[in-house]
Amino acid sequence: QVQLAESGGGLVQPGGSLRLSCAASGSGFSISTFNWYRQEPGQERELVASITGSFPPYYDLSVKGRFTITRDGAKNTVYLQMNSLKPQDTAVYYCNVLVGDNYYWGQGTQVTVRS
Repeated sequence: QVQLAESGGGLVQPGGSLRLSCAASGSGFSISTFNWYRQEPGQERELVASITGSFPPYYDLSVKGRFTITRDGAKNTVYLQMNSLKPQDTAVYYCNVLVGDNYYWGQGTQVTVRS
């Protein structure tokens, strides 16, 4: 079993920055893929960024050039650096990881961008 703990959400003004973190804990696991999703009220959850091994990260077009996903394999932690935030980035952000054939989800962290 893998547990995910997210942190770093909050309220920020447009143009500001936030850094989300997601730390995985448990025993005897190896994470192949880290994902960040987000979900607005009444909307489907959408993939924002993904990183797998040494492959180039994936970014949704809406965040490309503004968000950066990185991972610390030794700490089983993934980060999402979010710059130049816009009001439309407001959502609950979820960490998601692939371990073997199983996906695990974090509890989500709220990001609100407004003046």
